[in-house]
Amino acid sequence: MAGFETETLDLPGWDHLYSGKVRDLYTPAGIAPDEADRVLVVASDRISAYDFVLETPIPDKGKVLTQLSLWWFDQLDGFANHVISTDVPEAVAGRAMVCRKLQMYPIECIARGYLTGSGLAEYNASRTVCSLPLPDGLVDGSALEPAIFTPSAKAEVGEHDENITYAEVIERVGESVAAQLRERTLGVYTRAEQIARERGIILADTKVEFGLDPASGEITLGDEVLTPDSSRFWDAQTYEAGHAQPSFDKQFVRDWLTSGASGWDRGGDAPPPPLPPEVVERTRQRYIEAFERLTGRAFSA
Repeated sequence: MAGFETETLDLPGWDHLYSGKVRDLYTPAGIAPDEADRVLVVASDRISAYDFVLETPIPDKGKVLTQLSLWWFDQLDGFANHVISTDVPEAVAGRAMVCRKLQMYPIECIARGYLTGSGLAEYNASRTVCSLPLPDGLVDGSALEPAIFTPSAKAEVGEHDENITYAEVIERVGESVAAQLRERTLGVYTRAEQIARERGIILADTKVEFGLDPASGEITLGDEVLTPDSSRFWDAQTYEAGHAQPSFDKQFVRDWLTSGASGWDRGGDAPPPPLPPEVVERTRQRYIEAFERLTGRAFSA
């Protein structure tokens, strides 16, 4: 199983299985990975941008992502999820979950309620997003009513996910599963968009992942859900269609990397440079603000 190379933790009762860009997976010690029915999902403080994992971590990011995902899973009653327990080793307390091991579908399930980012770029070129035709006259930040399902195919770490059509989803997983993935993705988005809006936040788009639970046979939410790493959150008070919106995510990191201050050539082969302390702290505060505004709770590291 290919993945990101990083230092692994010595966790009592767990063996390291795999590391992605920001998460590390562990299986029960002494049990073959293909026989284990559960997995320990540990969110690190690593941050990625432009398909690079940066060498500078964002303190407490792993705890924010985990705690926010757990809060959202509680809000999404009616959507089965993979969480079993938060009884985890002390070394990863607050940033890990014991989860059911799912047979993950090779699809990034994306719901867009607003036009921006890569969707806007495709729209400007062809008046479509993932080959779905959209009306003329839309601009950056335009609302899409109803929200649309714009899937992509998962890529290996370091590679770009590839936008695909719904017909290509059917080719990969079959017509019945494709229909359920689309229905569940849009259902999660609709529920979460309403909840976020009540808290003064616009959920512009989100990516969720699903897998088959071998025990129940049910299509189940996995990975993280509705975090600043997987979703685009905007402040409803400052929202105005027609330009890029400030977002509660790694915007400060992306902006600095593409500025002259970083000295980094995005089109070259060299990895990004270390992040300056002020970018790290502003990014950390943005993640925490998203957590606190959505949940109504004070974040405690």
